[in-house]
Amino acid sequence: MQFGAVWAADCSYLLTDWGKKVGREVTADDVEILTWGLAELGKAVTAAQLVEAVTEAMKANRIAAAWWDEDGDGFDLLLTPTLGEPSVTHGTFDSTPEEPLSGFFRAASFVPFTAQFNVSGQPGISLPMHWNDDGLPIGSQLVAAFGREDLLLQVAAQLETAQPWADRRPPVFA
Repeated sequence: MQFGAVWAADCSYLLTDWGKKVGREVTADDVEILTWGLAELGKAVTAAQLVEAVTEAMKANRIAAAWWDEDGDGFDLLLTPTLGEPSVTHGTFDSTPEEPLSGFFRAASFVPFTAQFNVSGQPGISLPMHWNDDGLPIGSQLVAAFGREDLLLQVAAQLETAQPWADRRPPVFA
């Protein structure tokens, strides 16, 4: 779980950094249970584990970049669902003091199509191309090669023209 090691180490660093900014140590009472659990887990990540995780992420980034080969043998866009399941109710990802990482692990099954592009830094866009029986949007994710945000925006504009969504609202929204 390379992603988890990097995420936890980063969370630990960020809480330490915020402590310096506010002039006192950040405690469990200052943050959500999941944030504290990740930060505590991050304290246990060794330098060697962090370097290994970052190295593996860089390898994965190079593999992803090669998929969009600029010589014309690759692809312009990748189409995936945005989420792994329909929208969930508020509180689905809450953690408890007894299981502080439960929300993190539950969320992993919810976002299996987006995390790798958050890590790689490739541009992606989620578009509401379908609605379920409850009137909630179902997202379609498009991912492009590094630096090709222009292509994503062009295609998104064409899709919105073909299937407008600006005036659609789910039954309950804020």
